[in-house]
Amino acid sequence: MSTQSQFHAPTQPTLALIPPLESGDCLGRDEFERRYQAMPGLKKAELIDGVVYVGSPVSKAHAQSHAKLMAWLGVYAASTPRIECADNATVRLDAFNEVQPDALLRLATGGQSQIAGEDQFLEGAPELVAEVALSSASRDLHSKLALYRRHAVHEYLVWRVLEGELDWFVLDADAYVRLAADSAGILKSRGFPGLWLDPAALLRGDMAAVLAVLQQGLASPERAALGGP
Repeated sequence: MSTQSQFHAPTQPTLALIPPLESGDCLGRDEFERRYQAMPGLKKAELIDGVVYVGSPVSKAHAQSHAKLMAWLGVYAASTPRIECADNATVRLDAFNEVQPDALLRLATGGQSQIAGEDQFLEGAPELVAEVALSSASRDLHSKLALYRRHAVHEYLVWRVLEGELDWFVLDADAYVRLAADSAGILKSRGFPGLWLDPAALLRGDMAAVLAVLQQGLASPERAALGGP
């Protein structure tokens, strides 16, 4: 009686599938980062109080407003010692919060945040955060505002592009209050000497006027006391 040999294809190891990040997912930071790293094409996602928010495609209005903010903050950082400016940097705040602010300023030494780990992410709150708000306006003025206040971000700017408004909040004790303009309509940072802004010029897109007012701030006695360039 003959027997027939049976041959089986070698068993392939089962690869664990990593679910994609989707808005509304409820995750801890470690799982959020694991999924984010598995999606190299994803440009922006944030974790706010354990809830995932995946960024929408960026409109021309958002991109242009973002560029104007970066020009203003970038000139200030380039002219001021021990200050760093960053664009869409990953910021780890705690086990359930990881954000990518549109722009930030931080003290490079002696501040609240530090660059940590092999991935060189920021850990801890930067001193100033700025967000461009179009579709994200309600989140920027509610859940993000509460998050930044809780983590003691000293100053928080929200440019509400569709409304043509700019909110500059400063931390006063444990609450945010709106920064008041001076008699000439100029907003002057409390924590960054010489960081002056003409909000009307910014909103109308007059960057020459914005940078001219900033140069006045950089030449002010309080900024000069910092030394450097």
